Amino acid sequence: MDSGTLETPTTSRTFLTAEWRHLAMLNYEVEPRLLAGFVPVGTELDSWNGKTFVSLVGFRFLKTRVFGVAFPFHCNFDEVNLRFYVQRRAGAEVRRGVVFVREIVPRRAIATVARAFYGERYLALPMSHRIQANDADVAVEYGWRFSQRWNRIHLTTSGSSAFPADGSAEQFITEHYWGYAAAPDGGCVEYRVRHPQWKVWSAGAASFDGSMEELYGRDLNQVLQRPPESAFLAEGSAVSVHRGTRL
Repeated sequence: MDSGTLETPTTSRTFLTAEWRHLAMLNYEVEPRLLAGFVPVGTELDSWNGKTFVSLVGFRFLKTRVFGVAFPFHCNFDEVNLRFYVQRRAGAEVRRGVVFVREIVPRRAIATVARAFYGERYLALPMSHRIQANDADVAVEYGWRFSQRWNRIHLTTSGSSAFPADGSAEQFITEHYWGYAAAPDGGCVEYRVRHPQWKVWSAGAASFDGSMEELYGRDLNQVLQRPPESAFLAEGSAVSVHRGTRL
């Protein structure tokens, strides 16, 4: 990435606008040492009540525009990612952000653009989704095929949606408004993500069915074989993602 093209967060242009909808979020407590090799320079692991989490997230990417332009056949698609949580001190401000271990999308062009602008570890794979909603509950499934098998996230909701309680795990998971990616030369790229607070539904049932050892490594794949520590569905909203800044 050419550092000369990057701008400060206060002046950076909006790179992407979209809607993120039906975010199925399965959250697993993990030993911090398993994430040490993924933490970008200048950031440190963030935790909630002394617990470090990774989240397996599936959602719908809708009405996507890059620099205001909608590209045919690349506006609406699925994404699945494995992410964890960091923070960075910028003067008196503490910026709470997300780092992605891997991001999976169904189209190669989307993955290529994301790798070029942010250095994110995107991969294009065949994907599917199923969303069923009625007055009582919502059921979602996100699938992706890797190494000749389908992997799937399943989640059904319980109760009504509501804004997360202050200090809750749901608030911690959903309210990280920065992204961080390790640069190839050992530096770090920081970018801002803007969206309103999301309502969430608690999960009545949630599971991951699959094996991603080849992409995530043995240790993280073993973590995902356990029942999640928590799980919920976030309704999502319109979002904007700013261009990155080299730290």
